[in-house]
Amino acid sequence: MPYAIMRFAKRKGGPAGALEKHHERKKEQYASNPDVDRSRSYLNYHLIEPQMKYYVEIQSRIEQAQQENPKCKVRKDSVKFIDTIITASPEFLAELPEDRVRFYFAHALEFLKREVGEENIFSAVVHMDEHNPHMHVCLVPLTPDKRLSAKEVIGNRDRLVEWQDKFHDHMASEFPQLERGQAAAVTKRKHIPTWLYKQSHRLTDEMVRIKKEIKKIGPLNAGKQREKIFGLLLKWYPQVNAFEAKLKPYDEQLLILEDAAAGLRYDAQQAQRQAAADRRENLELIQELQQYQSFVESIPADLFREVQERYEMEQQEQGQHFSV
Repeated sequence: MPYAIMRFAKRKGGPAGALEKHHERKKEQYASNPDVDRSRSYLNYHLIEPQMKYYVEIQSRIEQAQQENPKCKVRKDSVKFIDTIITASPEFLAELPEDRVRFYFAHALEFLKREVGEENIFSAVVHMDEHNPHMHVCLVPLTPDKRLSAKEVIGNRDRLVEWQDKFHDHMASEFPQLERGQAAAVTKRKHIPTWLYKQSHRLTDEMVRIKKEIKKIGPLNAGKQREKIFGLLLKWYPQVNAFEAKLKPYDEQLLILEDAAAGLRYDAQQAQRQAAADRRENLELIQELQQYQSFVESIPADLFREVQERYEMEQQEQGQHFSV
């Protein structure tokens, strides 16, 4: 079941330069986001191209608003701009012809222009050089009477449900196959960030590699192969521990998803409804973490003891370093 996806991220102004480098592909390398394929970046395009640097775009709009309305105040904690991401389920976009993908993003941008004011939007760029095409739309949350107020323009948690309803209706008018997912504000679930999924996929790829190396152990290469595996595990095991720690803030959400996973065995219809609400990819985090744990248990005991001892020793050394 495909979904139209729209998410807002409120920004106070500080990240403008960093986001500009990412959105406008001004960096040579993207170590934090290995999904970026620079050989495909020429396929990216703007539907609204910024005329100046992001920071200048933001400040110029706010200063113009202050000239028109002296009551337009900017506090230290004011949200100065909104970074909106628009995409859809990967399988949905993958099946669309190129011109329809372009129309999908143009149609979504028309929705935002209508809802937040076209004059407030300073950039709309479509990234085609990542696994799933998506569009970043950056805007300054100015009200019609020229006040800076993300609360009024975007709204609170309850208003986000309204946003999703209206966005789905707008997109489904041209793409009727799109489903309406259940909003996080209704399910009370925490949003699990995209980078956690990317990290889990990288850990899975590395786990598969280590498994293959373990299978290569034979009487003629046992010592050399063991050292190779030991080196790979020394890098992988700490990352798994860190990954598990990063999931802790989302414990409540993961419990909900575990219940959904269990439901797959007993009630197919209920599982489908739950998958529509929580999105299937969320379940991957649980399943992949369980795979890591099972794999750790399958590692030869003596080899794993060495890895664990080295890991614990490094943790102690780091603790001593930070306690100085």
